[in-house]
Amino acid sequence: MLRYLSIFLILPGTALAQAAAGWGNVGQQEEKGFSWTDPLWPDFWMAWTPATLAVFVGIFAAIMVIGLLEGFWLRDGLERKGVLGLTTTLGDRLFITLLGAAYIFLAWLGIVGQPIWFPLFIAIGWGIFVFWKV
Repeated sequence: MLRYLSIFLILPGTALAQAAAGWGNVGQQEEKGFSWTDPLWPDFWMAWTPATLAVFVGIFAAIMVIGLLEGFWLRDGLERKGVLGLTTTLGDRLFITLLGAAYIFLAWLGIVGQPIWFPLFIAIGWGIFVFWKV
C-alpha cells in the first residue's frame, strides 16, 4: 500500500515536468540566434552562408573601388616598381593581396586548423605590405 501511495505522490511532478519542457517539445525546432554557418537559403543549389556572402561582397566591393579609383581619379593606374621587381598597378596589387590571402588561409587550415582569426590578421598585414611596398 505504501508503494502505491508513493506513486500517487510522484505522478503530478512527472506530469508537470512533461508539460513544461518534456516530451511535448520533441518534434519542435529550437529557436537559435545568428550563426555564420547556417545557410541563408536552405533549398538553393549553393550553400550561401553569411560568411561566404561577406567574403564575396568584400571582394567585389574592393574590385569596384579599385576600378573607380583607376577610372576617374588615378588615370595612370599608379604604376610603380616595388620590392618584388614587378611594375604593378592598384589592380595588380589587389590581385596579389587576394591570392596571398587565399594561400595564407589554406596553409593555416592545412597546418593548424581552426580558429581562423589569427590568419585573418596575417592576411590583413600581407595586404598592407603589398599595397605599401609592392
